[in-house]
Amino acid sequence: MVPRLNVTIRALRERKGMTQEQVAKQAKVTKFYISQLETGLRKNPSLPVLRRLAKALGVPVAELLK
Repeated sequence: MVPRLNVTIRALRERKGMTQEQVAKQAKVTKFYISQLETGLRKNPSLPVLRRLAKALGVPVAELLK
């Protein structure tokens, strides 16, 4: 588990000026899934989902895991 994944995803999304819905669409997940990640209710996304999130946010996967 990455303890700060929720904070990192939210910060990157906000920095890019994107909504949860926009990130979800690009990452091919639901807005609810993004919301769960950002609130910490969902903590362990799969590697394919991490890759899609990183691509949607324009960062390497490693950036999400810092």
